[in-house]
Amino acid sequence: MEADITITVDGEQHRLVTDTRTTLLDALRDRLGVFSPKKGCDHGQCGTCTVLLDGRRATTCLALAVAHDGAHVTTSAGLAADERGQALHQAFLDHDGFQCGYCTPGQICSAAGMLDEAGAGWASAVTEDVRAEPELDEAEIRERMSGNLCRCGAYAGIVEAVREVAEHDGSRAGGEVANR
Repeated sequence: MEADITITVDGEQHRLVTDTRTTLLDALRDRLGVFSPKKGCDHGQCGTCTVLLDGRRATTCLALAVAHDGAHVTTSAGLAADERGQALHQAFLDHDGFQCGYCTPGQICSAAGMLDEAGAGWASAVTEDVRAEPELDEAEIRERMSGNLCRCGAYAGIVEAVREVAEHDGSRAGGEVANR
């Protein structure tokens, strides 16, 4: 069965007819030619396909495209159009937050989403005082980014990059980020 849907990707509206079983990831990559989200595990466990879906981070390999008719998708490439997105991209470069780069688009989208979540006061599993705005120390950043795997092991650089942007944004970044 097919469905006619409209999805806005990085500010550009797309109308397409797709099989109702098509994932959002496959619709983005195979139908729209949007290659920033990568196909990794196809089970929602690695985070390489992470985008911002209506402003919240989501793994697109688990989302059916038809369930998101009218949605706004922001990829890592789309984030590069705004100041904070550019800062995230630059911080990943400055802190060697990538090696092969395959996971980087998903990492950057996840970082943008987690910064918004922390800024809104959302607690994580390691937030000490759930009534206060979370302090983005190393443990907090690692917990919030834990859904995104890096097979190259660039985690120390990723944490430093996210922390730098959090400090620039005025988020409560604190603690010592270890140099490893």
